[in-house]
Amino acid sequence: MPGTDSRRPRWARSIKRPTLAARRAVAGTLISTAGLAGQPVRDSDGTDVGRVVDLVVRWDRGVYPLLTGMIVRVGFRRAWLHAEDVQLIDNSQVIVSSAKFDLREYERRPGEWLVRKDLLDHQLLDVDGARVVRAADLYLTQMGASFRLVGVDVSFASFLRRVLPGSPGRTATASKVVDWASIQSFGRPGEPVRLRETNRGLQQLRPAQLADLLEDLARPERQLLLSLMDPDAAADVMEEMEPDELEEVLRDAPVERSAALIARMEPDEAVDALRDLPEDDRRTILHLVPPERAAQLSRLLGYPEGVAGGIMTTSLVILQLGDTIADARTKALVQRENQDVTCLVVVDEDGRMVDDLPLMDMIAAEPTDLVSDVIGPPIPGTVLPDASLDEVVEELIANRESSLLVVDEEGRPIGRILADDVVDALIESRSSRRWPWQPPRLGE
Repeated sequence: MPGTDSRRPRWARSIKRPTLAARRAVAGTLISTAGLAGQPVRDSDGTDVGRVVDLVVRWDRGVYPLLTGMIVRVGFRRAWLHAEDVQLIDNSQVIVSSAKFDLREYERRPGEWLVRKDLLDHQLLDVDGARVVRAADLYLTQMGASFRLVGVDVSFASFLRRVLPGSPGRTATASKVVDWASIQSFGRPGEPVRLRETNRGLQQLRPAQLADLLEDLARPERQLLLSLMDPDAAADVMEEMEPDELEEVLRDAPVERSAALIARMEPDEAVDALRDLPEDDRRTILHLVPPERAAQLSRLLGYPEGVAGGIMTTSLVILQLGDTIADARTKALVQRENQDVTCLVVVDEDGRMVDDLPLMDMIAAEPTDLVSDVIGPPIPGTVLPDASLDEVVEELIANRESSLLVVDEEGRPIGRILADDVVDALIESRSSRRWPWQPPRLGE
């Protein structure tokens, strides 16, 4: 939500958005679809034959939806006017070549969208601008012998012009008209979402960008967008969401989907999400998660918040002293599919931690080298699972590494704490507390 994200930048603020302002020839001929509502439909002699109710477009015929017809009120009937019978459209009228209409009630056909009913005032994804927009108006322009939907007006001024009596005429503010080529819609209620194959922008966004979009969407659209994503990609996106927004997504989704997403999230992120859910919901989700992962998450939930065990991830790559570098690379590649791997933990024959092998050291070594010959000082920083957040911060600063290992009383590794997890924990607990690097307050 705007103004609440303290963990990451709002990507949408820094990405350049395409607009029709750069296309002056097109921008000067935009026809407001909102403004057409109620405007007269006239024959070639200038006689009124009806009033515009809505416009019908096909979104499966090119990047810019093709106008296929209009719904026109003739007397008390809603008649169908085919686009081929339209001679002229401007912001004040529609001129037709024939006054004969199909007086049957309009029935939607596959692929058809009603501009005012389905798109106006609805949320859309500007995938090139990485933001959610609401259509205050939509604009047509003539391309050859046909008319196409080419832009969506996202300005508040256009919304006011529509809803306030006596407002100025509907003149497009080109700088606020987003090129339709970058727009993604969410389908009509009750229908599956269909992405245009010609637009890959949504799949190219980073998880943090998609998280921003999800947070800006209404609840139904959130679930639709999540359903489009690969489950692993959706889990990555959810790890970037704010806690309140993530809780809402999990509670709104079918419980089976929530469990599938929780199972794919990093253990520490999954535990954070589960902590925020009511106990009954948490128990139900854990029942549906694969048993091994459920046991892992349950162990982490057993640690209170604010201690090392409560913010660590238990996904570790474990190496034996006798492993070769080739063995280490194979293990790293297997684990890489499930998490980001930065270091590999080396243990002795009793499972006690010996060292942490960075990926760069592993890459620089020869495949036949033994792990025992590659490792060496300095020894990585470690903390016990019940270490306080202050102790974690002190140890991280003292070792100047990007992560800390969490070990049990016997020195066996049970988890890892990444620096960004520490930052998240600091932000969540920030208030009047003093951190180790801050000078004492007066009187302390």
